[in-house]
Amino acid sequence: MRSEVDAVVIGAGIVGAATATALTRAGSRVAVLDRSVPNTAGSGTTAGNLHIQTIHARRPGQGIPVDVELLLPLQKATSGLWDDLADSVPDLGLVRCGGFMVAETADQVRRLHTKYAWERAAGIPTEVLTGDEARRALPTLGPTVEAATWCDWDGFAEPDMAGPALLRQAVIEGATMHSNTPVTALHRTSEGWEVRTPAGNWHTPVVIDAAGPWMADIAALAGVPLDLTPTSLQMHSLAAAPKTLEVLVQHVGVLGGGWPAGPFHTSHAAPALESSTAGNLAQVARLLPALSGGPLLDTWTGPVVTTPDEMPVIGGLDGAPGIFLAGGTYSFTFAPLWAELLTALALGRATSLDVSAFSPSRLVRLPKQ
Repeated sequence: MRSEVDAVVIGAGIVGAATATALTRAGSRVAVLDRSVPNTAGSGTTAGNLHIQTIHARRPGQGIPVDVELLLPLQKATSGLWDDLADSVPDLGLVRCGGFMVAETADQVRRLHTKYAWERAAGIPTEVLTGDEARRALPTLGPTVEAATWCDWDGFAEPDMAGPALLRQAVIEGATMHSNTPVTALHRTSEGWEVRTPAGNWHTPVVIDAAGPWMADIAALAGVPLDLTPTSLQMHSLAAAPKTLEVLVQHVGVLGGGWPAGPFHTSHAAPALESSTAGNLAQVARLLPALSGGPLLDTWTGPVVTTPDEMPVIGGLDGAPGIFLAGGTYSFTFAPLWAELLTALALGRATSLDVSAFSPSRLVRLPKQ
C-alpha cells in the first residue's frame, strides 16, 4: 500500500488525537498511525487531571524541579482550548470542578503566595486561603493544611473518554486511523517523507511525532537523537462514599499521581512499587483523612516521557524539515494547545505563543568524541 496524505500523525494518544482533529479541521488529509491500540499507553493510564493553576515543581524521586512560572501562559491558553473542544467534540468527559493546592509548612505557604502572584500576572484567577478557610470550603481537608490556593479553572477529563472522543471526531471529519501499525522507518524524499510500516507506506510533507514514551524512537528514525527518557508513574484509587471529594486537590509537593513506578517496559505495564503506594496513602491520611479509611480499590502504572530539564518539548526537528513533535511534562493538560501549535507549525503559520524555549533542539544528543 502507498498512500499520499498531507500529514501523518504518529501516536493516537490524546496529543495525537487532538492534533489529528486540528489538522483535519484546517483542511489537511491526515493519517494517524499507532503502534498498538489507541489510548492504551500514557493517555489512557493517566489520572486525567487538568492543572491550570501552578503545578507542583517536583514529583517523588524527581531531581530537577519544573520551572512552573514559565508554564503558566501555556496553562492559561490550554484552558480556553479545552472549553472550545468541549463545545465541538461530543463525549469529551471534561469536568470543571475547580481545585485546591495545599501547603503544610511555612515555607510551602510562602511558595503558595509566590505562585499566586505569578498566576495573577499570567491572568489565571486564583485566591489564597488560610487553612481554616480552606477547611470550611472543603471539610475533607486535614488539620495539617496551613493554607491553600483555589482555582475555578482546575478540573479533569475522563482519560478513557477524552482521547477516544478526539480520535473519533478526527475520523468523522476525514482522518484515517490505523491501529497496530508501528512505524519502522522514515525515509527522506524530494517531496517530504516516506513513513514505512508493516502495513504499507505513507508519503507526506509533514510528520507529527506524538508517540509519547516512544517519541525519541521516532525522532531517531529521522536521524535525530533526542535526550528523552520514558518513565513510569503510579496511580491509586480509593473507595469513598459519594460526594466525599468532588474537587481536584494537589499538594505544593505532590498528591495522587506522580509517584514513581518500576522500570518502563515497551510491551507491558511497569510494576507498581510498594514504597510509592505507602507514600501516597500516608499523604492522603494526613491531608484528606476522611479518605484514608477506605480500601485501596486499584493501583496502576502508566508511561510518560521526560526531559532532562523536566519541561515540555514542542517544535520542529533540526535537520529533519517537516517533522514536528510535542510531549513531556503535563501533556494531557496541554494536549489542545499542542494540537493548535503543531497545526500552525505544520502549515507554516505563526504560532499563537512563543514556544521556542521548549524546542527539541535543546535535547539533541551530540555525538561522542
